[in-house]
Amino acid sequence: MIKKYRKQAKLTQEELAEKLEISTRQLQRLEKKTDLPSFSTLQKMVIILNINDADLGNYVRNLKKRIK
Repeated sequence: MIKKYRKQAKLTQEELAEKLEISTRQLQRLEKKTDLPSFSTLQKMVIILNINDADLGNYVRNLKKRIK
């Protein structure tokens, strides 16, 4: 989901990572779903990428499954 929205926003990984105040490597892990975002990073992503409620809900549900 993150990669889809980043591409729609026409941002490179480097540009989005800078806006999110995280490393490019961290963003790559988030896009590959091998790492979980912090709550503050998730909040910033929603605002910067204008993520809709349905996609955000699906993303959070999938995160919950990975935590269990």
